[in-house]
Amino acid sequence: MTDNESQNTGEDQPQEKTAKQLEKEAKKAAKLEKLKAKLDKKSAAPAVTKEKPEKKIKESKEAAVYTANTALGDMKDISGAMPDAYSPRYVEAAWYAWWEKQGFFKPEYGRKSILDPNPKGNFVMVIPPPNVTGTLHLGHALTNAVEDALTRWHRMNGRTTLWNPGCDHAGIATQVVVEKKLWKEEKKTRHELGREEFIKRVWDWKNEKGVRIYEQLRSLGSSYDWSRVRFTMDPSMCRAVNEAFIRLHDAGDIYRANRLVNWSCTLKSAISDIEVDKLELTGRTLLAIPGYEQKVEFGVLVHFAYKVEGSDEEVIVATTRVETMLGDVAVAVHPNDARYKHLIGKNLIHPICNRKMPIIADEYVDMAFGTGAVKITPAHDPNDYELGQRHKLPLINILSDDGTMLDNCGPFAGMKRFDVRKAIVKKLEELKLYKETKDNTMVVPLCSRSKDVVEPMLKPQWYIRCDKMAADAIAAVKTGELKIIPDVHEKTWYHWMENIRDWCISRQLWWGHRIPAYKVSLPAAHQHKEEELWVSGHTQEEALAKAVSKFGVSASEVTLRQDDDVLDTWFSSGLFTFSIFGWPDETDDLKAFYPGTLLETGHDILFFWVARMVFFGQRLMGKLPFKEVYLHPMVRDAHGRKMSKSLGNVIDPVDVVRGVTLEELHRQLEDSNLDPREVEKAKQGQKQDYPNGIPECGTDALRFALCAMTQGRDLNLDIQRVQGYRFFCNKLWNATKFALMYFPKDSTYEVHGPDLPADLSRMDRWMLSKLALAVQRVNGGFAAYEFPAATTHCYNLWLHDLCDVYLEYLKPVFALGSEEEKSRARRTLYTTLEYGLKLLSPFMPFVTEELFQRLPRRDRSCPSVCVADYPTDPDTPWRSQELESTVDTVLKMVHLIRSTRVEYNLTNKQKTTVHLIVSPELDAADLRGIFKSLQSLANSELSEDAPPIGCAILTVSDKIELHLVLKGLIDPQKEITKLEKKKETLLQTINKLQQAMTAEDYTTKVPVEVQKINTEKLAQSQGEIEKLLSAIETLKLM
Repeated sequence: MTDNESQNTGEDQPQEKTAKQLEKEAKKAAKLEKLKAKLDKKSAAPAVTKEKPEKKIKESKEAAVYTANTALGDMKDISGAMPDAYSPRYVEAAWYAWWEKQGFFKPEYGRKSILDPNPKGNFVMVIPPPNVTGTLHLGHALTNAVEDALTRWHRMNGRTTLWNPGCDHAGIATQVVVEKKLWKEEKKTRHELGREEFIKRVWDWKNEKGVRIYEQLRSLGSSYDWSRVRFTMDPSMCRAVNEAFIRLHDAGDIYRANRLVNWSCTLKSAISDIEVDKLELTGRTLLAIPGYEQKVEFGVLVHFAYKVEGSDEEVIVATTRVETMLGDVAVAVHPNDARYKHLIGKNLIHPICNRKMPIIADEYVDMAFGTGAVKITPAHDPNDYELGQRHKLPLINILSDDGTMLDNCGPFAGMKRFDVRKAIVKKLEELKLYKETKDNTMVVPLCSRSKDVVEPMLKPQWYIRCDKMAADAIAAVKTGELKIIPDVHEKTWYHWMENIRDWCISRQLWWGHRIPAYKVSLPAAHQHKEEELWVSGHTQEEALAKAVSKFGVSASEVTLRQDDDVLDTWFSSGLFTFSIFGWPDETDDLKAFYPGTLLETGHDILFFWVARMVFFGQRLMGKLPFKEVYLHPMVRDAHGRKMSKSLGNVIDPVDVVRGVTLEELHRQLEDSNLDPREVEKAKQGQKQDYPNGIPECGTDALRFALCAMTQGRDLNLDIQRVQGYRFFCNKLWNATKFALMYFPKDSTYEVHGPDLPADLSRMDRWMLSKLALAVQRVNGGFAAYEFPAATTHCYNLWLHDLCDVYLEYLKPVFALGSEEEKSRARRTLYTTLEYGLKLLSPFMPFVTEELFQRLPRRDRSCPSVCVADYPTDPDTPWRSQELESTVDTVLKMVHLIRSTRVEYNLTNKQKTTVHLIVSPELDAADLRGIFKSLQSLANSELSEDAPPIGCAILTVSDKIELHLVLKGLIDPQKEITKLEKKKETLLQTINKLQQAMTAEDYTTKVPVEVQKINTEKLAQSQGEIEKLLSAIETLKLM
């Protein structure tokens, strides 16, 4: 950034108008139109005197709705007049189906072949596939707003562009939904139905409900190529999944092992880390757990003792899961702990299972925590498992798949685990081994699907070796081959990769990609480890041939049984960037679109999805699947809280787009699967945040708001801000509608070329300079993924530069100017409208299409704004920082005059005269000329005469003064009295601050932040006093 640019930064980015200000402007415009109609009617009709006029009830005008009979996919009929005000429902109607039918979103559009090189390059990105069970939430809306803006920007820049849609089969989520439906409607379990029939039911459900998410994505204006849509259970996708598994298994990257996994007893399946919610407790808490009538106690530490064999001594241990003591095999102490040194190597006696347990020494133990002695349950705790492996301890599993105790649990066999939690404490009390129960801060792992407590369980599962793939992934980022944006997330990337564990990829479900692995049964003479007795293949015949070759036996000696488990959903998602293009076949799509350009998603799945795609891309394709990863923030509510149904802050984007009443929001809660006890709490949350419901904001406003707030780790979504952008859409609408009135009927225009006509006015050149600035900064924002910068410059261009300044400047030009001046102004105005709409189009596709189609374009070869050329710096080399600085100075004059008029309570009817005093070194004629062009904004008139005595003197800078004539417009004595009162108040404030700041202990006792505030407040008050004294002296001269 140059010095000049940095100096102008503040001027480039004025403050956005608030929702309230925009709404006020919209209402004011509507009132003026209504007043004009009323006056016209009054002048045409004779006056009628009414004795008692009736009080009329204010009628709210219905928003316009598109009613033309347009067939699906046909172009929208815009032959009629523009509605009076912006209406999202009117604007958004019919466009998407037409875009799709025209093929604008296909990479083939405008090209002979996708394999032909494009000198402007390619842009390829895949959707983070949403769950087929899902409905749109604000996280999806943010993803689509950002991704579609990028896609449309690249498409308009002439690149071969593909944004590929798809949907994830969501193994656990979908199976749970269909199982609940089956039980609700038929009172049957999936086991009663059988695997084949159950899978058929899931497909029936998917075919009925699965298109819903696609329709919602269309409603957001997302420009996907729907001809390439993929579902992760499509036949081609299943083939790719099987191929990947088989290749990795044959290469030894996939293997089978008996290890601890996250186990959901309700689902009877292993689950991934991302499906585990961590509930933090500060002490004793009762939680409702599925399958238990009474709440279960958590957040406590139970202390009990084990007796030392052949001795009266005992060792006290503490645990948050006392029921797991049935699986204890040892107690560990620190080798340097003097309390237990003499016991190391001795045995403890298990009081219930009657087995001996060694006391072992391990530096893992924290001597200062608890009693310094740790019970070891290798089969049910990850840390204990690793310690058990080091000391070669036995693994004793005590839980069945559904969470009941096994036969090795003595009197507790067959009982549910949390019933045992209570019963075992009673047993320990009877045995005089129970000591105490204390509150304990802890984290309870909950299954996100079933809300059951997750149990670490020892299960034979399939794993992928990740160490080599992780090393390659680290190298890719460190060398810059793969770029993670924002780079703050690189630290997370390295942390995950450097501490990688092998990935458990099997799930005990029916819905999903059944693992193409077969258990081999051989004659008794053949002895092999269990994990070796597996082969993989696309078919049983292929697997059989592998078994015969691997074990050196005949086919008749081999019996095969396919694994019942399915693959983790993230396995198929990890292949998504190339499986969607027909891999393993060498298709044209694969050649053209792999590797992709960008992966955009939330930072919460950097490891779970992004890393896996990098693993598979490098391992199976030999190339990274994309060059850049952009991670957007997580959506939170306006208060910064995580979205939660129980808080009542989970909002459907459709409700923001279409609007919803508070009562309808309440009904959604009542119809949800939220615990009835939580519904009232959630309703209170809704009532507090949305007392009047949510107003209709429209898709464009929602998209723009989400992009404008996309920065940092969290996005606190304030509906008021979304509504503010709804008013911005109305401003766009009214500005364009107003501007179109300046173009004579049947006239057409084209944008200015790079070389501007020599006779353009200074204000025309200023408008084009501000347009060039917006083009530069919006393109720069897109290129750097700085979306707030891009949206701010679009917003400033339309709201401040065009509406607040240029259109106001044009009013006297079209009222009093020559035909040549009008002609030049029309072309500049047209250029600003066309380029301005193109700049906005990636963020606001619907309203920009609607307005673009209504422009009087001379060149009609481009059918839609979404395939138009995006404005670039070479198109707009019109930037003049010198001119912008001069106009900024004049606008500062205007602002000072307007502020002064407000201070003196002058009405709009009271026009003021201004005298401009300029230092000789400045171009006074230029400043005067530009001020005269804009003086209507100040409701003033510039005088060429010398200023009279008694003017208000307004200091613009050390070289410019304004003398505002107030004599005859105000009552000086009245104003002096008012200012004297204000002066007294300020003097009291100054005295209090000075007394406080001169106290001896001020700098030591008062916080630094408060000292800073006081210093600023004192300086501000002293500055105001100076202005008041000056104003009073001026008034005395009148």
